[in-house]
Amino acid sequence: MTRYAVTGCAGFIGSHLTEALLDRGHEVVGVDSFTAYYARERKESNLSSIRDAAGFTLIEDDLSTRPLMPLLSGVDGVFHLAAQAGVRDSWGDGFVAYVRDNLHATQRVFQAAAESGVRVVFASSSSVYGDAESYPTHEDVRPLPLSPYGVTKLACEHLAQSYVAGMGLDVVGMRYFSVYGPRQRPDMAFQRVIAALLDGRPFPLLGTGRQVRDFTYVGDVVAATLSAMELGRPGRIYNVGGGSPTSLLDAIHICERITGRQAILDRRPVARGDARRTSADVSRIASELAWRPRTTLAEGLAVQVDWALRHADQLAASGA
Repeated sequence: MTRYAVTGCAGFIGSHLTEALLDRGHEVVGVDSFTAYYARERKESNLSSIRDAAGFTLIEDDLSTRPLMPLLSGVDGVFHLAAQAGVRDSWGDGFVAYVRDNLHATQRVFQAAAESGVRVVFASSSSVYGDAESYPTHEDVRPLPLSPYGVTKLACEHLAQSYVAGMGLDVVGMRYFSVYGPRQRPDMAFQRVIAALLDGRPFPLLGTGRQVRDFTYVGDVVAATLSAMELGRPGRIYNVGGGSPTSLLDAIHICERITGRQAILDRRPVARGDARRTSADVSRIASELAWRPRTTLAEGLAVQVDWALRHADQLAASGA
């Protein structure tokens, strides 16, 4: 049995990762501050199947202020997924929260992990690339983030390299590409598309809908993240992409076929910081971690739609 810390354990990806670790027989110390970014009820629900599980301890606290050395005592590794998410809210005065919850909190996690001598696998984002210079995009392509959110995620990557050089931190970074699946955050595209289809209300389409994303199923992301803890090279960054870049309009059509309903599109201007295309070159993670995405977009969306149908009352109550 191994003991891991998972930050952001009540979030979308973090709750799936925590479940997977417990299913493998590991102990998990989960940390979450339950920020007000979306309804607390949603995050509580994410933990419903594991809240009372043997081997799981939940700590509700803020990584930017909590003493972290006691948290890492007896821990064999840290999965650092906690962050202030979302591109659109990172502009203006909202940036303060992104600096605190992404950059400052991550620096404190790296410091404590380096002093404790434990490995950290941390979540970065395809947002660091912006409109990349080439597609599919390799990790060595120059990152040019288009949003303050992307800037904070790239800064976390640079912090990681500083701690590798200065304190010998054992760290592996994961650049996640447009993760989707059951429990997706209510502000994310597929959760809003599916909710709009099921409720018969308009979906606010930002831009033309022809922006392309390398949508990646959450189960595949969890598998990649677990492999990184076991096999990732220290100091490495890995792309984690779904393998089939698809336009938002085409993805909406898939949701229409699954639900048997037609979307009502409320067309609006493109959002600031929205990249035209993302496409992950996953050759590095395939060769070094033996990982490739296994879930097609149609398969993953069918699972997400089924989950949304089974949780319709709960989602409505939480405003999703």
